[in-house]
Amino acid sequence: MNMVILFELILYFVAMLGVGVYYSRKNLGYDDYHLGGNKIPGWALAFSERSTEASAWLLLGATGFAFSTGLSSIWLFLGMLAGIIVSWVFLAKKFMEERIKYNVLTLPDYLSAKFPKHANLIRGIGAIIIIPFFTLYVGTQFGGTGKTLEQTMGIDPLTGILIVAAVVIVYSCLGGFLSVVWTDAIQAILMVTTLVILPIVALIKISASDLSISHALIQAGNGADSWTGGATGFAIGLLIYTNFSWALGYLGGQPHISARFMALKNEQDAKIGRNFAILWGVLAYGGAFLIGITGLTLYGSDSVENVEMILPFMLTELLPGWLVGILLAGILAAIMSTVSSQLLVVTSSISEDILHKIMGIQFTEKQLLMISRLTVTVVGLIGLVIGLMSKSLIYVVIGWAWAGVGNSFAAAILLTFFWKRVSGAGVIAALLTGFVSTIIWINTPLESMFTSRGATLILALIAGVIVSLMKPEEKEGSSGENRGILTS
Repeated sequence: MNMVILFELILYFVAMLGVGVYYSRKNLGYDDYHLGGNKIPGWALAFSERSTEASAWLLLGATGFAFSTGLSSIWLFLGMLAGIIVSWVFLAKKFMEERIKYNVLTLPDYLSAKFPKHANLIRGIGAIIIIPFFTLYVGTQFGGTGKTLEQTMGIDPLTGILIVAAVVIVYSCLGGFLSVVWTDAIQAILMVTTLVILPIVALIKISASDLSISHALIQAGNGADSWTGGATGFAIGLLIYTNFSWALGYLGGQPHISARFMALKNEQDAKIGRNFAILWGVLAYGGAFLIGITGLTLYGSDSVENVEMILPFMLTELLPGWLVGILLAGILAAIMSTVSSQLLVVTSSISEDILHKIMGIQFTEKQLLMISRLTVTVVGLIGLVIGLMSKSLIYVVIGWAWAGVGNSFAAAILLTFFWKRVSGAGVIAALLTGFVSTIIWINTPLESMFTSRGATLILALIAGVIVSLMKPEEKEGSSGENRGILTS
């Protein structure tokens, strides 16, 4: 075990805990804990949104995908970049304006305020969608930390998972949204540094060793040297759409991402956030693609037992120990930022949507904060158990969550934002169709023929439109719901 790397990781963990402790000492209100209370600048929200979305699936899953498939993986990264651009240009400002108008904290909260006659049903369905998928998502992220620390430092996976889970749960519990966003901002910088430095070093190594990227791709076989993966005819379009379909998950349906848009203070902050987010995306996704390609060139397709460990493997092979520790923190940052954000999303769904709104229980603000912190801890522990038991590939499992949550809410949000004739019944139909069709899709041969990420959003949109036309919304003025929090 490299003691320099261990020392750097300990410093990183202490810094993350320090942020949580710092904000726990502030006089946090309920809105502060769940959405920042208009106290966070646009650039920090942009970094938070990027690191929250990226997670282990970018640094481990997507780099491993590029390593195993070659040039055709470019469509995955182009899809993600397109998703970032569309979400920040067309959706971010709208989320901010609607949050201010309806005084809401969560996506189900917003849809319920927009369609008050169906409020409780929307909240209930939203909770059913968010809680299981995101708890599974959290568990998968924890599993990724165990694999990473084992690959790079020889740390027992159980020990690695327990350490990271403890740090994430503690700082999320203490400082809520504020501590999560500011730790995310630090983590986003670490992540993009890792994704930029490593491929540059790899390219220098390839040049110095007189290796040929094109020759290595040909030798790898399986269409790695082709931008279309060796596919022909209709299969080309299917391959491109399957990889590009990750863009659909950015269309307003991921609650942990949309929360950053809702937390924006004004139009100027939205513009600043847009610029930072797009620049980060270009650097990070370009770097992730190059890591896969250069790793294949340097080491060959059989160099690692698990393709999702190519990035940690390259770190230890190419860089000195002191730098490995810093960049390794970038991988852990990807995992920790997403886990902490999703813990808050699940917590908001339980405390705000279920206990407070559906059940109508009136709490003081202090009681709501206590319930939120307790929920973060409990959900984190459940995710920890899943992480310890999980053997599934990060890329695959997160793809399911991306479809199950993202497509369900994206259909409802897109219809609500951009179609005046959408009704509350149509929103419910979109949510249910996205959720149920994803469950069916991933458990049948359909998933191997056509990815659920690219199919279930279309099904949810169609269902939302049809039901809205069949059961239109009755015209009724509504300015949103009052949260009913008692002052202590």
